[in-house]
Amino acid sequence: MDLNYLRRLLRIFDESSATELTIEEEGLSISLAKGGTQLHGMMQPMYGMPQMAPAVVAAPAAPAAPAASAPAAAAAEDANHKVLSPIVGTFYRAPSPDADSFVQVGQHVNAGDTLCIVEAMKLMNEIESDVSGTIVKILVENGQPVEYNQPVFVIKPD
Repeated sequence: MDLNYLRRLLRIFDESSATELTIEEEGLSISLAKGGTQLHGMMQPMYGMPQMAPAVVAAPAAPAAPAASAPAAAAAEDANHKVLSPIVGTFYRAPSPDADSFVQVGQHVNAGDTLCIVEAMKLMNEIESDVSGTIVKILVENGQPVEYNQPVFVIKPD
């Protein structure tokens, strides 16, 4: 089994909402399960192959914001618009690896402007802004998987 394939599988599984996954391929069975704050992956031999048990530890949670600023932050967050991914796929900020990003934090966008690309099944789907405003946050890292209806941008409407 290709090690890059296994790494990609672990990354996608780690970022998905699935809690268990089993794949059988080329005489090898791979079972993945999430539990608590750790992701455990275990490869089990089917024909006397050596056994491997990689483990990936999730990053610790960020400290909570002070309670006094929580209501003000929640009110500001409610006024902002979230752009959601319309499909499951891989998020890209630019049209190609050597090109500039479509948008940056602090940039003004108009309704219909391209914000990013979500690749699904080798098809590049441009995601456009549905409001005019200023980009406040980009919620997904370049090259990371996104789920259906996952927020990817926060825009402060005009």
